[in-house]
Amino acid sequence: MKKTLILASACALLSVAQLAANAASFSPQGGQGTDTDPIVMRINGKAVPRSEFEYNYNKNNTDGVIDKKSVEEYADLFINYKLKVEAALDAKLDTLTSYQKEYRTYRDQQIRPLLVAPEAEEQEVRNYYDQMLAQLEGKQLLELAHIFVHTPQQSTPEAQAAAKARIDSIYSVLRGGKDFAKLAAETSDDRGTAVRGGTIGWIGPHQLLKEIEDKAYTMNIGDVAEPMLSTVGWHILKLMDKKPLEPYDTLAPRIRQFLEARGMRERLATKAADSISTATGKTVEQVMDEQAEILAAEDLELRYLFQEYHDGLLLFEICQRQVWEPAAKDTLALERYFKANKKNYAFDKPHFAGALLQAINPDVLKKAKKALKGIDEDRWATIIKQQFNKDSVQVRFERRIFEQGDNALVDSLAFGVKKGKTRPSSKYPAAAVLGRKLKKGPQRWTDVGPQVVTDYQALKEQEFVEQLRRRYKFEVYKQVLNTVNKH
Repeated sequence: MKKTLILASACALLSVAQLAANAASFSPQGGQGTDTDPIVMRINGKAVPRSEFEYNYNKNNTDGVIDKKSVEEYADLFINYKLKVEAALDAKLDTLTSYQKEYRTYRDQQIRPLLVAPEAEEQEVRNYYDQMLAQLEGKQLLELAHIFVHTPQQSTPEAQAAAKARIDSIYSVLRGGKDFAKLAAETSDDRGTAVRGGTIGWIGPHQLLKEIEDKAYTMNIGDVAEPMLSTVGWHILKLMDKKPLEPYDTLAPRIRQFLEARGMRERLATKAADSISTATGKTVEQVMDEQAEILAAEDLELRYLFQEYHDGLLLFEICQRQVWEPAAKDTLALERYFKANKKNYAFDKPHFAGALLQAINPDVLKKAKKALKGIDEDRWATIIKQQFNKDSVQVRFERRIFEQGDNALVDSLAFGVKKGKTRPSSKYPAAAVLGRKLKKGPQRWTDVGPQVVTDYQALKEQEFVEQLRRRYKFEVYKQVLNTVNKH
């Protein structure tokens, strides 16, 4: 789920000094709860049982996690996470129709398969097998191969005669001892089967043209029939093998896999939900809400997964509205942030900010450079597309920040590097660069825009967390925290 974020990355990390300052909020006493599941912390007056904290801690500190946290470190991140959820609830974001719809979508993905009884799936598989058996009409399955010469019905008499002569020639070669598979690969017009030596595969009644099927069912294994004409052309048939349909127990796993790939469980889940809805007189949405409560009461892990969906979506929504989106749109603040932290974006190697142009000839290149002169760089791509690449690509255009060593052609044109000089392609022999050399670092915040936006968003998120820590009360019971089961 894209919006249910891992705590370590979704919550702004606090400095070591702040972690130390927040240690005062850790209480040595327990927060009641039950003997088997005591309260590990209270956030804005709401109790967090140890089982919920353990679920989140162990899920986000698996062996594959690079930056694993101690229980104490994670507790601080978990508080940040829950504080954002409290802020979202206070803002009534959980009442948004969009939020409720998305939450139910994720939640119901877990519930719907659980509505399907195992015997319902088994019956679906059995029904499909019975249909296969009925379609055979008491006949066997045939493994058939053919060599095909395409002969459209509207062909001229001359073309039809040529096709007949060709199939007769192929059949003559077969009778002379030529291997069927090799000859099919060399001569058949059905290229899809030709690559398999002419093999069509296993077929039953009503799967091929009637005239081919009728002929095939008269043949013995290994027989090669004389050329026959169908509505699409000439065929030389070979019966590779025949067999009855395998027993149900043999085919059931493959049928189940086939049906699952085509949405069997989703279809059965819809049927089950509709059935409960009809029997109880409740809407499907009400049915799913009730089932969620029942299942969550029976399965602790499922309950906390639902809680994760609930909290994760709210966290995303509150951060998007109050932190990430406002920060990304505040260009003046981004520029100030960049200037104040310019040293963080210094380059180890020279860079070139601009565009690499490659044109079909020098004249087109000259016109392209003239068209871009004095124009804001953000409009360059649009102008090239509208004026030079509308009907065909006359100018290849690439705009970005090139680090020296990224592109040999840019190295040559922008930095004067001779070693490893790359010539333009033969199709686009004229090349030039437009832009600025950046020796020590970026000149504008937009030169490293994505990185600046990310860094500024992280700063504003940290400030948001600090504000929430002042706004809401929270308390952690250290004695209970020390008993968290780490696995």
